[in-house]
Amino acid sequence: MNTAAARRAWRRLEPVHGMIYFVPEASSRYTKLGLTGMSGYFTSRSAPFGRASAELVIATFYNFCPTLVRQSLHDAWTIVTPEQVLQARYEAAEEALRRAGLHELPDLDQTLALARRAAEAACLHPQGRPLFAAHATLPWPDEPLMQLWHAQTLLREFRGDGHVAMLLAEGLTGLEALVLHAASGTVPTPFLKISRAWPEEDWAATEAGLRERGLLDGDTLTEAGQALRRHIEDRTDALAMPAYEALGEEGCERLAELARPFGRRVVDAGLLGLS
Repeated sequence: MNTAAARRAWRRLEPVHGMIYFVPEASSRYTKLGLTGMSGYFTSRSAPFGRASAELVIATFYNFCPTLVRQSLHDAWTIVTPEQVLQARYEAAEEALRRAGLHELPDLDQTLALARRAAEAACLHPQGRPLFAAHATLPWPDEPLMQLWHAQTLLREFRGDGHVAMLLAEGLTGLEALVLHAASGTVPTPFLKISRAWPEEDWAATEAGLRERGLLDGDTLTEAGQALRRHIEDRTDALAMPAYEALGEEGCERLAELARPFGRRVVDAGLLGLS
């Protein structure tokens, strides 16, 4: 089966999940619970583990500065329970998606049917995917819009755990992967520096090391750097296939077609902070 169709299906529906990291509905709820800074992000995403330790989050989230994680989780679990922060996350997701009008789109049921089938197929393959497996233990929401959000959450974490496995296999640290990602130009470097909170001296030292390895030329990927990133992305696609093979290539193309207006609605409503 062609992995390109599966990648399109994942990418076009991904904004439906990814907006939860940017919308004010989430940050305001976390603040009301007493969580500040990045504590809401780390607790809400790791809550399916239970009271996740900083070391567990460092291991599974991979590219955040460990100091940031430890500071954010220092006393977070004395302020909230995993159940409280999960409820806040789900409430925020539903409110934001409804604000964007996704519940009004005509193909919600068809899109959900395909996304859920892929997500449930992924649930048959939890081995080696700890963050995904933790999320897979959560019950499916009752409401179709939130079922779609949950399905894409599972597909995101399934793919993400496979991506981490590839980074490890290629001998890339979290910061090295981050610097290479920045050099690709797909995400602004300042955003990555601020959100991952690595000290500037660590970032600069990592850039120097990657230049010595022939992966960077200045701030730009060399041909070898580009080839490495393509290899990692291609293998990440392949590792995600147990989910999408359940749809077949035709089903993936159909999901990609159906998902386009959902992703576009999220972007146009500014839920990703892009407008």
